[in-house]
Amino acid sequence: MGKFSHIDNEGKANMVDVGDKIPQIREARATGKIILEEQTLQLINENALKKGDVLTVAEIAGIQAAKKTSDLIPLCHTLQITKAEVKCRVVEDGVVADTMVKCIGQTGVEMEALSAASVALLTIYDMCKAVDKNMRIEGIKLLDKTKTDLK
Repeated sequence: MGKFSHIDNEGKANMVDVGDKIPQIREARATGKIILEEQTLQLINENALKKGDVLTVAEIAGIQAAKKTSDLIPLCHTLQITKAEVKCRVVEDGVVADTMVKCIGQTGVEMEALSAASVALLTIYDMCKAVDKNMRIEGIKLLDKTKTDLK
């Protein structure tokens, strides 16, 4: 075994073996924000953008991203997600995406929560790029993660 558990003796990357871990209830929350111009926020609030309902589409995209995280990030385990929640809300200078992902498994769901927040914000960017050239995504971070023994 190499210096790190995910690197073998030949220096090759491997998934961490979680097979000996006991399944637990795992939950993670993440957040991020996209800064938008006032005119863009008005269009979002009025549901007047050509691509449709920005907040709803972004929330659905975030949920899809949580489900597909292991397809996007090579060393992530495929997880049986039991709940994925994405809430996008307009704030004074943009939109905040708050996420929560839950599973029963042997490894955490923080990458899924972070992926959900990231893709929700990228979806907003895509839907607003025709009207806002100054958008900025920032502050994507893990808020917390928990694991609880099964009862």
